[in-house]
Amino acid sequence: MTENPAGTVTRLLAQVSAGEQDRIDDLWSLVYEQLHEIAQGQMANEAPGGTLQPTALLHEAYFRLLGSQDVQWDGRAHFYGAVSQAMRRILVEQARRQVSSKRGGGCCHVPLDSGIAEIQKEPSLMLALDASLQRLEQFDPRMGDVVKFRFFAGLSVEQTSAALNVSPRTVIRDWIAARAWLYKEIERIGPDESTSRDT
Repeated sequence: MTENPAGTVTRLLAQVSAGEQDRIDDLWSLVYEQLHEIAQGQMANEAPGGTLQPTALLHEAYFRLLGSQDVQWDGRAHFYGAVSQAMRRILVEQARRQVSSKRGGGCCHVPLDSGIAEIQKEPSLMLALDASLQRLEQFDPRMGDVVKFRFFAGLSVEQTSAALNVSPRTVIRDWIAARAWLYKEIERIGPDESTSRDT
């Protein structure tokens, strides 16, 4: 019987966490294509020559996550959470650089369903989203994880459900509630306030 991909990821994560550092490349090879396709899909609307391409985003995440020899993973949820967190940090750092080079904003709608491509077009939105997501993570950590997995890592409802070990219905409910919460929070703080707070 052939092992399913999710089982293989789980097994490789356990091996890496047990000190088998030579399995890191096997792990990355297994998940790279999936993560690259996700990033391409999210950034499909990015204008040609955009500031960050899917391959560059994934490679930077790889170096941040797997460049250390002391990698410890506590299952798929931890791994995908770390991947989404690394992508989030990279995008927020890029947004900070862009905002510092050109001040301005005034945006009010966060297109969370459109993926990273739409948010990247307005760096102050990325910073406002990050500040609001930090508050959401304090208020409801699982909803914060759902947003990170669905938006930043681009996982489907089913993949998020498997990673968090909750039902797809719970993921959908959390995703809807989290988006509504984030929309209100971003409107409340506004993009200008979030950028001034981070600089």
